[in-house]
Amino acid sequence: MTGAERRLQRFRKLIAHARERIGLDVGFVLWDGSTVPATLAPDALAIRIADEGVVAALLRRPSLETLANLWVARRIDQVNGTLFDLAGVRRTKRTRDFLRSLDKSLALRALLPFLFLPRGGPWPLEAQAEEAGNAAAREQNRQNIAHHYDVSNAFYALWLDPEMVYSCAYFTDWDNDLATAQRDKLDMICCKLRLTAGEMLLDVGCGWGALVCHAARHYGVRAHGVTLAQEQFAFATEKVARLGLADRITIALADYDSVQSTFDKIASIGMFEHVGIDNYEKYFSAIHRLLKPRGLYLHHAIARPAKRDDKSFRRKAPEYAALVRHIFPGGELDHVGMSVANLERHGFEVHDVEGWREHYARTTRLWHDRLWANRAAAEREVGDARTRMWLMYLAGCALAFERGTVGVFQTLASRRARGPSGLPPTRADLYR
Repeated sequence: MTGAERRLQRFRKLIAHARERIGLDVGFVLWDGSTVPATLAPDALAIRIADEGVVAALLRRPSLETLANLWVARRIDQVNGTLFDLAGVRRTKRTRDFLRSLDKSLALRALLPFLFLPRGGPWPLEAQAEEAGNAAAREQNRQNIAHHYDVSNAFYALWLDPEMVYSCAYFTDWDNDLATAQRDKLDMICCKLRLTAGEMLLDVGCGWGALVCHAARHYGVRAHGVTLAQEQFAFATEKVARLGLADRITIALADYDSVQSTFDKIASIGMFEHVGIDNYEKYFSAIHRLLKPRGLYLHHAIARPAKRDDKSFRRKAPEYAALVRHIFPGGELDHVGMSVANLERHGFEVHDVEGWREHYARTTRLWHDRLWANRAAAEREVGDARTRMWLMYLAGCALAFERGTVGVFQTLASRRARGPSGLPPTRADLYR
């Protein structure tokens, strides 16, 4: 028996032992094609391990970063299912009880030889910088935005709704399709801002132009959108012209702090995550400057639960660090209390805060499922590695929102002034 055959035999025995001890309801397909259990149904959910280097890499650096690299490179993959199926795998023992019952001698004999093997390759995520940061410099911000948004409009069209809305949808019924939920979200934003014909609306981080076009067409406003993403700018500019709205909508490839006009209403929908905590003073000061007296501002942003202190809050968990490094360089989340405090510190009166966590769980699940269904087209458009990275990102977000480890809030505020705010006494006007 060769050394490779001996390693495979011992590893297979260890996997079978561990699977039985933890009560894991998932099979394994090893690099020689053998399976654990030996008789694995053709349609059974399983984890495929492509080569010995996978085991070597996980032993040397057992981290989320390693696992993500291996999954994106297809060196670890799921068979007959999606990442949601793997996340839902049942087991009968807790990790502590499993480790206590594991045959340590068997584990040592099986795993020790892999420590002397090369980790193999490829490692597609290692080219990304460790931490891009969110600098005050506009060029750094442009690079951060380009990494995520200037991928390909055709790629995003494969899994977003027809209007290309890339933020949390609003489900008046959980069974609504994505297009309906995104139209309802756009309407809810316009209603919360109490938009009326002739008003000037600023959309900070306007994306592919869905909100400005919806507000101009259905509420009669004049709108200005800003984005740092070249692909979004080109798409939104073409859309405005195609819909015959060029006399009412302008789109600029610019940062929010370069805008000089003032506006009756301002919306920031899913953009704030890119600002960075160290830049909040600059951001809220700019929004206050751009908003007319008694004007309304809708602040829609993802948030993490607050920690016992600011130092603890800014410490990144592994999954959060991976998200920032590979998906949203420079991105940073606050907590809803920080948002409210910053609004008040910068001259705003907060009127309403609404949590949409479960709406975003549903949104990101639908995005994932649409990308999964169109993954062959996505691979042709942006490549296999990026497609798999986005599938992992969307699945991770959906699970995080579902489990409550992250939330999203819409906060309505006005530029503070003495006397009545002019808002209705109830929310009834929002649910017409």
